[in-house]
Amino acid sequence: KEKNMEQKKVVYRFQQTDNVHEIFIFDEIRKIGPFNWDTWQYDDSETSAKHFKELLDAIPETDEIKIYFNSNGGSVDQGTAIYNMLQQHGSYKTGIVMGGCHSIAFTILQACDKRIMGQGTTAIIHDMWETVTGNAADLRAEADNLDVAMDSCVALFMQRATVSEEELREMMHKTTTLSPQKALEYGLIDEIGVAQKVEDPDMKLQEVIKENKALQMELKSRNEHQKQLAEFYQLTHKKKEKTEEKDSTGWGAFFG
Repeated sequence: KEKNMEQKKVVYRFQQTDNVHEIFIFDEIRKIGPFNWDTWQYDDSETSAKHFKELLDAIPETDEIKIYFNSNGGSVDQGTAIYNMLQQHGSYKTGIVMGGCHSIAFTILQACDKRIMGQGTTAIIHDMWETVTGNAADLRAEADNLDVAMDSCVALFMQRATVSEEELREMMHKTTTLSPQKALEYGLIDEIGVAQKVEDPDMKLQEVIKENKALQMELKSRNEHQKQLAEFYQLTHKKKEKTEEKDSTGWGAFFG
């Protein structure tokens, strides 16, 4: 059985730029994908722990990972596994909340070395819940399992939280929506504001060199053009002088 947190549909994307690998998690985190009515089978989930492992295995630990969040959460089991895999990966990880980072998605964010929430974004923390069927003994046993899972989740947040465990449990028990300011105050994020792209000094230097070369070529072309104009002027001026000299004798002088 999967323990689930509140959630809706998923959109997931991955791309790479130089040595920075960007992962976009927009919505549900789950083990299997949606049902495909064309194949009558469930599609593979691109937000499962299995798929995440495949991605992380392909990323060198010397590279950087940026994870962008806009997710209502999903499977606790899958999200916790993703959290632990990110923790174990040696790359520097930046988590950036672009919209909502709710439930287990906010747990995954805690695995990042730097946790950022953009302006106007939200985070939601709450007690775990699960849909289960069975007799009274089954229901009581599952409630005990949820208590254990909650203890693990609270311990995970308390590794970096600045509030007391009692305050955190109270907020989770009543389901609390956090603004970036509150999340920062409680030690659940490190910064407010979307991370800006840092310009590579070497790339910037190359751009300046390229611009200087283009300017030099333009100046050289302009100087060449001016030189040609000067030569043309001198040539036409000499011809005019010869013509005037010729016209100063004979009929030219008479008509002059």
